[in-house]
Amino acid sequence: MNKKYLLSWLIVFVVWMAGSFVVHGFLLQADYAQLPNLFRPEAEAGEYMHLMLLAHVVMAGAFVWIYQRGCERKPWLPQGIRYGLAIALLGPIPMYTIYYVVQPLPLRLSVGQAVYDSLLVVLLGIVVAFLYRNSAVEPADE
Repeated sequence: MNKKYLLSWLIVFVVWMAGSFVVHGFLLQADYAQLPNLFRPEAEAGEYMHLMLLAHVVMAGAFVWIYQRGCERKPWLPQGIRYGLAIALLGPIPMYTIYYVVQPLPLRLSVGQAVYDSLLVVLLGIVVAFLYRNSAVEPADE
């Protein structure tokens, strides 16, 4: 682990936590409030905040690690957008689709979760690509 990786990890963690607060604590709050039997009350959820922080620390570290392993000598912005879209297709989109299938969630909530979290990971892809914009490596020989 080098200094650039650790700094990128920290920045992605902060942006991800802030973005998740905006998405789930603000944009989708009213939708969650309509499902009191499905989600923990805010006071009770606060008792588990350390686990939320740990999860975001792990995700941010993995997000940066995967990006740095595959960045190429290409323009950073489209590369970051592509990376964010790939992560969205691997993470939020199928995850919230599966949640909709197995939990009694309103379609509006599941779509909102998938769309907003996908936009967030695209933003994170742009952030990490910006942070690594001058660090691209040659692609591995195949």
